Parts: sequence; structure tokens; C-alpha cells
Amino acid sequence: MMKISICFILLIISINIFSKKEIWVSPYGSDSNNGSKEKPLLSINIALRKAREMRRIGDTSVNDGIFILLDKGCYNLYEPLLIRPEDSGTENSPTIIKSSTDELSEISGGIEIKNWKLCTEKVNGLPKEAQNKIWTADIPKIGGRYLQFRQLWINNKKASRASTLNDGTLSRIISVNKEKEEILIPRPKFEISDVSGLEFVIHQWWAIAILRVKSISTEGDKAKVTFWQPESRIEFEHPWPAPFIDNEKKYNGNSAFYFVNAIQLLNKPGEWYADMQKGKIYYWPDTDEDINKSKVIAPYLENILLIEGNIDNKVKYINFDNIIFEHTGWLRPSYYGHVPLQAGMYIIDAYKLEIPGTPDKASLENQAWTGRQSSAISIKNAKEIKFHNCIFRNLAATAVDFISGSNFNSVDGCLFYDIGGTAIQIGFFGNEGFEAHLPYNPSDERELCHNITITNNYITNCTNEDWGCVGISVGYAHDINIGNNELSNLNYSGICVGWGWTKTISCMRNNKIYANKIHDFAKNMYDVGGIYTLSAQPNTAICNNYIYDLIKAPYAHIPEHYQYIYLDEGSSYIIIKDNWTEKDKFFSNTPGPGNEWINNGPHVSEEIKKNAGPLNQYFDFLYNNKYLNK
Repeated sequence: MMKISICFILLIISINIFSKKEIWVSPYGSDSNNGSKEKPLLSINIALRKAREMRRIGDTSVNDGIFILLDKGCYNLYEPLLIRPEDSGTENSPTIIKSSTDELSEISGGIEIKNWKLCTEKVNGLPKEAQNKIWTADIPKIGGRYLQFRQLWINNKKASRASTLNDGTLSRIISVNKEKEEILIPRPKFEISDVSGLEFVIHQWWAIAILRVKSISTEGDKAKVTFWQPESRIEFEHPWPAPFIDNEKKYNGNSAFYFVNAIQLLNKPGEWYADMQKGKIYYWPDTDEDINKSKVIAPYLENILLIEGNIDNKVKYINFDNIIFEHTGWLRPSYYGHVPLQAGMYIIDAYKLEIPGTPDKASLENQAWTGRQSSAISIKNAKEIKFHNCIFRNLAATAVDFISGSNFNSVDGCLFYDIGGTAIQIGFFGNEGFEAHLPYNPSDERELCHNITITNNYITNCTNEDWGCVGISVGYAHDINIGNNELSNLNYSGICVGWGWTKTISCMRNNKIYANKIHDFAKNMYDVGGIYTLSAQPNTAICNNYIYDLIKAPYAHIPEHYQYIYLDEGSSYIIIKDNWTEKDKFFSNTPGPGNEWINNGPHVSEEIKKNAGPLNQYFDFLYNNKYLNK
């Protein structure tokens, strides 16, 4: 009797284990296979379709969940993965997409560039010091046209586009002519007869602008630069943040700038230039680098993963585990330039008001309408989406973006590095139809992002394409929990919560920023905070954070305008308590009522420092990971 009972129990356990449906995928599989371990599929899209159909017909084998298991290797995409409401799991039967082994599986939006050859003939415009040191390859053609790209990764390390930035110091503008839409600069040290593709990047307070150069005309030791539309109009019309002119010599000089993307600027190892007219890419390898034994990747897609529900039917219960998301591009600056308002939100239209005043703010002197950068992972109208032990690397703009209608989602124990923009972004930031300085309170609250948890992540070397982006950015959203993360090596602020520059109470409330470790930030921008807030946010708390090693930006117009915690315009009803900072340096700029500052600064208990950052059980994955290029 005892043997029968034991056998029965074992039978029940085995039935329960095998009732979890497995769909196997391999880079060496075939989509004509059945998706078993022995006969895996080739593409993740077909695995998702197979799971979708099993749920549609009510297949009982999925009652305890579907595991889409990715064999080790790289899955190169030619279109983003799209997850729809019909792909949704349930609380008891989630869909889990994960690596099948301890080796993390890679999902890439890039294309490999091969067949490099030493360039022996003379290349017009190439600096003398680079001749006979440059290797060249053909730019891939997609649909009969050369691939457009702005990034290049060599063995998972981003190479530098040829620029004057790489010379170590930046020149500063001389003057700005708004009427003629010209900027006067010192005469460049290089000569360019054809400015096609050349870009002008200018430091503007807390943001940079990327402007496509239309012409350069020299006059003695000076030069006038003009730009293409639409960015030229936006750059010279928008009031904040604009190029800075230190007329009275009270600050740190005028706005700094650099040029990028010309063959004449390719003068150092590690730099590259793509000639989109000739279809050639040029690269100067480092001394110990064999380019033909290296893996060279250019981005093809701007999005790898789109999770797209709708307001009445959300995508639910999808988990990602032990996946690498990599190699996405950011093409907007190549077509339209990039003039941001703040935190990477680019301006569609902005101008100074002749008669101040808006429906929310009688004294407001400017208006702005914005768009948001592309993102590798875009999430709309989704619930119970989880990313755990994933790596986001080599991405040109935003990594993960919870755009709208998303709640009860989490990003936990993940590694973010080499991100061009913001690592994690949440909520509404205005759009073409909503002016950026108005309080946001949608009539249908289902549009809001809320109850999202961002914990135990390591975010480093981000904002390296758009210096004005941040580590974690939250706009109009509520009940967002950001805790026990480490953020470092950032050009601007660490964690930013809030949008709108308004004291009017809106949908923002109950946000918690706690036990984060933030350091080595403000590398290039200023008007900055380790933690930065905007607008009224009742019952929001900033507690037990550890903030240190703020870097004084070398190009800042006002070098001392930095803070460890910064409550900017309209910040209201926020508790700031028990935060350890290396200096007692905080700032509130026209805040609203109800803020409480309690026990912050270098005198705070050392326990705050010990307990900040990811919990110990995450250390091996985040810090000893062989996939991390430090």
C-alpha cells in the first residue's frame, strides 16, 4: 500500500512538471520543426505564434504556463518581436521567455559587417596620419539602399564616430544670430569642401543639440555655420535650453561644441566613419586589434521588442529571464536633427510667448511640444510584465520604456550598460497634442503608468549618445517604486521623477525612491541632481539613498550649479529623509508647498551607505558577469 501511494504521488508530481508546456528555439533550428527540444524552432516569432495558437484553442497542456526556451547563441532580428494581447498568459499560466542554459541568449537588432580590407589607395580628405592605417568594408544594402546607422560595436565595445570631441577639449561658440539662424565659431582646424553628413553638437545647459550642418563659411579666423530644417528653426526659436553666451564674462564661457561625422576627423585609433554615398565604412583599429577576427556590428533596428496592448485589452503575464537585448540604432538625428527640452525629449515646436501666461501658469513665458526617443523595448498597455536577470547593452537610445497604460510590471536584477539614452523610462512626457508645461490628468486613468517596480539593477555607462538623458526617468505616473539600484557613469542626473514644471496637483503621487546608490554622474552636463524632481507629487518619498562622486562638468556655464538632491520647479509634497550625500548641497528652485527635508547630508548614518544598492544575492550576476565590458 505504501509503495502504491508513493508511486501515485510521484506520478502526480511528474504530471504537474510536464504540464508546463515547453517550446524550444535554436539558432540552428527550423520553423518547420515541432518546437520540441529535439526539433527546435528557428525564430522566436514562430514560437510566440505557436504559444498564441495553443492558448486560442484552449490546449490544456499550457495550464501551468508556457516556457519559450532559447538555446544559447544570437537571434538576429529583421523586424521587432511583437507581443499582442492574444499572447497574454494568466497568473497561473504565464508565458516565460528565457535562456535554456546558463549561457544568456542574445536578441540582436544588428547586422554584422565582414570582409574588411586594408585601405592601400589614397582616400580623399583622410588625415595624413591615418593613411595606410585604415581598414574598409562595404556597407550592407537593405532593400537596395545602404544601411543607415550611427553606431558601431566591435567585440561589444562601441567604437567612436570620427569627431573633434576625441581631441580631448571642446571649442566654444563666439556668438548666435537668431534672425539669420547662424552660429559664429572659431575657424575649424580642418577643411571640408563637402559637409554632407557633418553634424554640430552643442552643449546647452542641461541638454545637447545635434544639428545637421548645411554650410560652413570662413572669414579670417572665424567661421559661420548654418543648419538644415527643421532643427534650425527649433534651435534658434526655442528659449530653453538655448546656447549660452557669457557676455559679461561672469561664468565659464560660452556654449561648447564639437563636430562629428566627417572623413577629415578620422585621426585616431578606435574611430570610424561611414561614407553613405560611396557605401564604404572606414575604421582605424587599435594596435592590438585584428579587425577580421573581430565581430563588428552595426544596428539595423531601432526597436527589438514591442509589447503592444490596447486600453481595453492589455498584454498580461509575460516574463523575460536571462536574455541579452542588444544592438539598436537611433536614426532621428540623421533625418531631423535633435533639439531636446529635457531628459532626451526632443522638441517638435517651442517658442517664447510675447504675452506670458498659459492655462496653468500665468507667468510662463514659453511653450513646448515634445516627442520621445525610440526605445529598444517599448511597452504600451501591459500588465504583469517582468524582466529578471536580463542584460540591456549596446543600445543607441532608450533601453526600456513603459510608455502608457502599464501597471504592476517590474525590472529586477538587470544589467544596463552602453546605453545611448535613458536606461529605464516610465510614464507620460507630453506629445504633439499636449503642451509640456501642463498638468496631466487623463479622463481615463487606464492611460496612466502605475505600480511599476525598478529594483536591484546596475545601470552604468548610459547617456553616452544624448548627454542630457538620465539613468531612470519617470514622467506623469504614480506608485512607482525605485529601490536598491546602482547608477554610475552618467552625463547628467541619476534618477529623475516628475514632469510639467507645475505646482498643480496632477496624476503624480506615491512615488518612492529609496536605498539607491548613485555616483559618478554629471560628467558633462549641469543644473543636475543625483535625484531630481519636478512638479507636485503628493506622498512621494526620497529616503535612504547614497549619493557621491558628483563630477563637476568641464563645460558647465555655471560650474557650481549642481546638487545631490534637486527639487526643481513646482516640486511639492515630497519627503526627503535620511539620504547620505558627500556634501550638504541641495537645492529647491521655485518649489511648491509641503516638502519636508529631514536628516540629509554627510552626517547621516553609515548604515545608509552599507544598505544602498542591489542586494547581495544579485552581486554575481550584476558585477561578475562575463558579458559586462567595464
